[in-house]
Amino acid sequence: MIHSPARLAMIAAAGLGALVAARQSQAADAANGAALAQVWCASCHVVAQAGQGPALQGPPSFRAIARGGRSPDQLRAFLAHPHGAMPDLTLSRSEIGDLIAYIETLR
Repeated sequence: MIHSPARLAMIAAAGLGALVAARQSQAADAANGAALAQVWCASCHVVAQAGQGPALQGPPSFRAIARGGRSPDQLRAFLAHPHGAMPDLTLSRSEIGDLIAYIETLR
């Protein structure tokens, strides 16, 4: 079946609209990211500005991570496959997105 350019443009626009709607319904939740950070990360990292945390020589604070220049995509890749002294966290894509949203609030 051959489609006209106008028909292909309409199909593409409909697909793009569906993708945008799906992404908005899956918007990251910074508040949930903060809660996840308190549960999973606070034993090693300073998570909140005025929180308990490791010694100064320990892992970077979340604020330092936020200001460290990594893009959200770089953070996503790291959290999906942590390395070094990080424990092997099994986080869902949604949880990773929420953590990144929280980190973004600290920039």
